[in-house]
Amino acid sequence: MNDLKNLYQEVILDHSKHPRHFHALDPCDHSATGYNPLCGDNLKIYVRMDGDTIADVSFVGDGCAISKASASLMTDLARGKTLAEFAHLYHDFHHIATTQDPIPDSVGKLKVLAGVREYPSRVKCATLAWHTLDAALHGKNEAKTE
Repeated sequence: MNDLKNLYQEVILDHSKHPRHFHALDPCDHSATGYNPLCGDNLKIYVRMDGDTIADVSFVGDGCAISKASASLMTDLARGKTLAEFAHLYHDFHHIATTQDPIPDSVGKLKVLAGVREYPSRVKCATLAWHTLDAALHGKNEAKTE
């Protein structure tokens, strides 16, 4: 189990040091800013839609390793998803990050972030990007974790 935990930490560090889709998206259809006052994480999510499909998504900002890795993983996973598919992904992620329930294999790469549920203050770091993308998709300009 220790090897698996080490692998998860390596994936988080890789996404934090080399975040995917880390740039402003221009043009974009939706955007929102997110802020975590407890940790100081601050990011902006950009979304370009094609009908009801997330054609492209990116982010910029400053944050801790968990926040940046979560945003990077989210942008990878959200691209190409319909709004309904993203809503399901968002629900799954929120569930594995905030409960002690067993983690289903169906969540795939998101398993690497499940460890945050052991550290309540880190849950907000991991969920910030997800709340912010959800806000952008619903026409809101900002999201905050408190």
